[in-house]
Amino acid sequence: MNSKRNYRIKIFSDGAERDQLLKMNRNPLVSGMTTNPSLMKKAGVSDYRAFSKDILKEIRVKPVSFEVFADDFPTMEVQAREIATWGENVYVKIPIQNSEGKSSLPLVKKLTREGVKLNVTAIYTLRQTLETCQALEGGAPSIVSVFAGRAADLGHDPVPTLTAAAKICAEYGDQIESLWASTREVYNILQAEQCGCGIITVPFDVLAKLESGFKTLEELSLDTVQTFKKDSEAAGFKL
Repeated sequence: MNSKRNYRIKIFSDGAERDQLLKMNRNPLVSGMTTNPSLMKKAGVSDYRAFSKDILKEIRVKPVSFEVFADDFPTMEVQAREIATWGENVYVKIPIQNSEGKSSLPLVKKLTREGVKLNVTAIYTLRQTLETCQALEGGAPSIVSVFAGRAADLGHDPVPTLTAAAKICAEYGDQIESLWASTREVYNILQAEQCGCGIITVPFDVLAKLESGFKTLEELSLDTVQTFKKDSEAAGFKL
């Protein structure tokens, strides 16, 4: 896959390292950014508000998703309303349910009708997709994030689900975009595009592979053998 091709799908970076986020903001291939509490923890973020406001000083146009981390809905609403004030390009990520399995969709419906841009996340099923679109219908611009990679990790083929999810989102208006989440490899970008998804989130390391350029399979074969040779020599193997 050539990183210089014209994609129909929008590519969002997925991560929370400050330097990488600012780099992605300058990258014309990247149309937006997503974060979540787990990525922020991994990046060593300790002050959620300060970190978010800091990067928004430079990322002013491309959409950025920040997720609420409360587990009860009243506090989740308070957090969502504050996050939404941080910038016109901010989307508030709301998980489809809390840790007790209670649906977040009543809150989603309330916030979207009050103009809060939402990214509803941790979606895996078509039922969840449909109910989310019903809650978002007629509201503010929004994103429906369906987790493909994590499903594939457990042996589920994500392509039929993401194809159907993209169609469901399209039926509910242009303000709702479907998103392929938890990308594992560059090929997922092509898969997501073929599924009809509007957006795919791509980790920084996968984006680096995408930008390294296109190689033929013959070139990859030679690279692989050269790597084997280099590593065996470095290890000092002898028979």
